[in-house]
Amino acid sequence: MEEKQFYQNIRKVLDDLPDNFSILEEQIDIDLQMKYFERAQQVRLKNNEKEYFENREQLFLSEISDERKKELLLSIAIIDDVKAFRTLEKFVSVAVGEIKQWAVLAFQESRMLIQSSLLDEQLVFISTGLGGKGQKLRYYVVFINKNKEILLNAIQQKLLKDEVIFELNKHDGEFESMDFSEGFSTVLAMLPLQSDLKQIFRNIIDECNQYGDFLDDDMIVTNVKIMSRNEILEMLKHNENEQFDDFEEEDETDGD
Repeated sequence: MEEKQFYQNIRKVLDDLPDNFSILEEQIDIDLQMKYFERAQQVRLKNNEKEYFENREQLFLSEISDERKKELLLSIAIIDDVKAFRTLEKFVSVAVGEIKQWAVLAFQESRMLIQSSLLDEQLVFISTGLGGKGQKLRYYVVFINKNKEILLNAIQQKLLKDEVIFELNKHDGEFESMDFSEGFSTVLAMLPLQSDLKQIFRNIIDECNQYGDFLDDDMIVTNVKIMSRNEILEMLKHNENEQFDDFEEEDETDGD
């Protein structure tokens, strides 16, 4: 009952979205995103943006620590100046490792700020662990075999893949990849933000089961991360005595 209410609440938020919104395209761990925004609140309370902006070239110096660079990124991101935007854009192109992910988030903030100023209206920034493209979000879907001890045979694999691609195409979705494992199959795909996820993936299961009844009615759908085999097995074990649909819906961050 709680899951149903949660899903309905998310749908209401999506239905009320303004026309102008931006989706973070890169796949960035949700925990890192949370650290970024928590650290941003701390750094920006100091109101040292001007000093950081004047020292923006430190971003490109190898002797400057990542901690200092993080503070530079967080401060430069909220400066309404094309020079700030171009600095972040340049740094994203050369950064590596975790600091690159911080740079991507800062660059996205800066872009939203510039766009908001030009359009003179508030924009909404949507970020998820798996990212997206344009007005589409990326999802990781787990289809569960009725027989959890076996791998789908070649005919079943082809049928499932064909049905996934067919259903995605009907809803302006994009198929990216598919893997088959003992007990389940996984799909990485993108769908428009306002898609009815449950209905789309339920249609795939229903179609496949007309030709062999080999898929469980349950599924896992998340846009938080690509799950490991152990994580999937643990979730299946935890829920083996109850019906579930696991929808980890998108985290939304206002563009302020």
